[in-house]
Amino acid sequence: MQTSITILLLLAVAAANLPFATTRVAGFVKVARKHFGWQALELAVLFLLVGGLARLLEARQMPVHEQNWQFYVTTFALFLVAGFPGFVYRYFWRKPGQ
Repeated sequence: MQTSITILLLLAVAAANLPFATTRVAGFVKVARKHFGWQALELAVLFLLVGGLARLLEARQMPVHEQNWQFYVTTFALFLVAGFPGFVYRYFWRKPGQ
């Protein structure tokens, strides 16, 4: 596996867990309680950013292969699975009020 692919996969796993790791919205705005809607929105935005980076890396090496909607649904499902450890930490391991 190439180094850029390995770094991209590690970045994707970190990005999938990031919304559940902090109580700040987008990493900047501090709120009293971060609702799940904010976390879902951050997760979608981070998915788009990681996908954009992946497309950029592909374009640097070869012509970009266009995909259909099935590809994006599958990769979003994999992104959600990668974010499961952060979800478990946030909602199952932490005590209420932390």
